[in-house]
Amino acid sequence: MKLGATVRDLRRTNRSAILRELLFARETTRQKLAERTGLSPATVGLVVAEMLREGLVIEVGTQDSDGGRPRALLRIDADHAFAIGVDVGEGGLRVEAFDLAWQSRGTVLLPLDGARNDPRAVVELISSGLAQVLHQAQIEPSRLLGIGVGVSGIVERGPDAVVHAVAFGWDDVPLGRLLRDALPAPVFVDNGAKTMAQAEMWFGAGRGAQDAVVALLGTGVGAAVFTNGRLYRGSQSSAGEWGHTPIVVGGRACRCGSRGCLEAYVGGSALVDRWAEAGVSAPSTRVSDEFRLTELLEAATDREDVRRFLDETSEYLGAGLATLINLFNPERIVLAGSVGLLLMPQILERVRGRAAAYSLRQPFESVEIVLGELGPAAVALGAATLVTENLLSGAVGVLELGSGESTERAFTASVAR
Repeated sequence: MKLGATVRDLRRTNRSAILRELLFARETTRQKLAERTGLSPATVGLVVAEMLREGLVIEVGTQDSDGGRPRALLRIDADHAFAIGVDVGEGGLRVEAFDLAWQSRGTVLLPLDGARNDPRAVVELISSGLAQVLHQAQIEPSRLLGIGVGVSGIVERGPDAVVHAVAFGWDDVPLGRLLRDALPAPVFVDNGAKTMAQAEMWFGAGRGAQDAVVALLGTGVGAAVFTNGRLYRGSQSSAGEWGHTPIVVGGRACRCGSRGCLEAYVGGSALVDRWAEAGVSAPSTRVSDEFRLTELLEAATDREDVRRFLDETSEYLGAGLATLINLFNPERIVLAGSVGLLLMPQILERVRGRAAAYSLRQPFESVEIVLGELGPAAVALGAATLVTENLLSGAVGVLELGSGESTERAFTASVAR
């Protein structure tokens, strides 16, 4: 029995290594797979043959070899299965379908409005968004590998994925269990800053870095720390609450209940509030933070008071980045999120200068501070990678598509209604 378990584990490990290479290589050969994974050609051949039978992998032509027979080119069949990424943001919901080549096949945007404080209403909205995106992309629920969800707040790892989200007024909400009971495929839940960071590390500005921090600057502020290419979670998965580190002792009240948090100075809503308090303007409360911040940036061209406000914001953000630099000594910091991508093109050099002033010289000289590359879809894309990570770990096999039939039937019936 023990030997059988060992053989299964080895087979799963070999399959995962080959599948990982195939997922990130546009096209490759069996020989290249053997070189990159360190597995024997015979082992690669057996695993690839299994994947070809399943339809997960297809042959797409040949490549000339040095004096030998042409080598078959392999790639993942992008249409074999699909992953859903859900971004439960403070401003609304984004539900997006991705194929196995990480191309978006459909997107649905829904406002949260009054639903954000009621977990069950949010679950119903996610279910509705999923039905809409599957219809839009013409994907059958049975072809889903899984559904990944990125949400604001601390997410306890475990089957119930218990969420504590100050922004939504949630405490001890078993979001994973609620979603699993309502949706037709395996569900994976994580903090939205972490899912965004995973997307930037796989596909965006974090590619190639082993020790990095990806910072989310949105309505809220968070960060994800990667060491040796792996996400650091902490003992209870709450690592990365960078926005709630104190930047001013006894400073502005933060929505977390503390005072002087970084988020209370550079979060989207805090920026708008500080702008109004400074008498720079009286922005309308009927439009989004992003719209109001765009107005602020446009005014900076010819208004000295706005430029001073942005200088002050650069100071707070630079000091916040210095804490990351001094604590973690990253090789790269990626600044992303809706507010970050709005502000940073205009103030990035000032932020770098302030970070240098507050950092120790040696770690600052070894870090590059760059902008995220993936835009507003990053959280949903990163949430979809939760599905793939689970697949790569061997916990869910590709041939298990369509599991959870009773849930799928209930979901299909609700869509029909």
